Amino acid sequence: MDFFDRLGKKATEAYKVTADKTGKIAKETKLRFKMSELKSKIEDLYEEMGKIVYEKHIQKEEISIEKDLAEQCKKVDEMSKEIEDLLQQCLELKDKKQCPNCYKEIDKNMKFCPECGSKQEEKEETTEAQSNLEKTTEVEINPDAENISEEKMKNIGI
Repeated sequence: MDFFDRLGKKATEAYKVTADKTGKIAKETKLRFKMSELKSKIEDLYEEMGKIVYEKHIQKEEISIEKDLAEQCKKVDEMSKEIEDLLQQCLELKDKKQCPNCYKEIDKNMKFCPECGSKQEEKEETTEAQSNLEKTTEVEINPDAENISEEKMKNIGI
């Protein structure tokens, strides 16, 4: 019996690890797809801005960024910020960070960038509670409500 209990525990652990990794990959793929969409929209805005500038040039009119391009510039700023936020989420999923000097993706715990050698800022890490995926996996493994505390059910959203 002990053998089968250990085998069951190992299988459960393997399932949790696999589910977590698969979930992270799926989430990263969605984030990168969203980033790609935003970059495409920014390119469209750049094209629109270029047309406005060229039309003003042809008509020998003065170009005013405040007047003629403010709306497009604001949209580009907003989308750029959203892309940056999505990139940070992708890095968090992989336990990575971006070097502020060369912008290479490096491990979070690196004190120096292996690419450019610049010293990295040290951030205080807060230990996060279980990820939502781990919580969901726990519910899937223990579907019997008696085995799950009320607090865990609230954390999962049940």
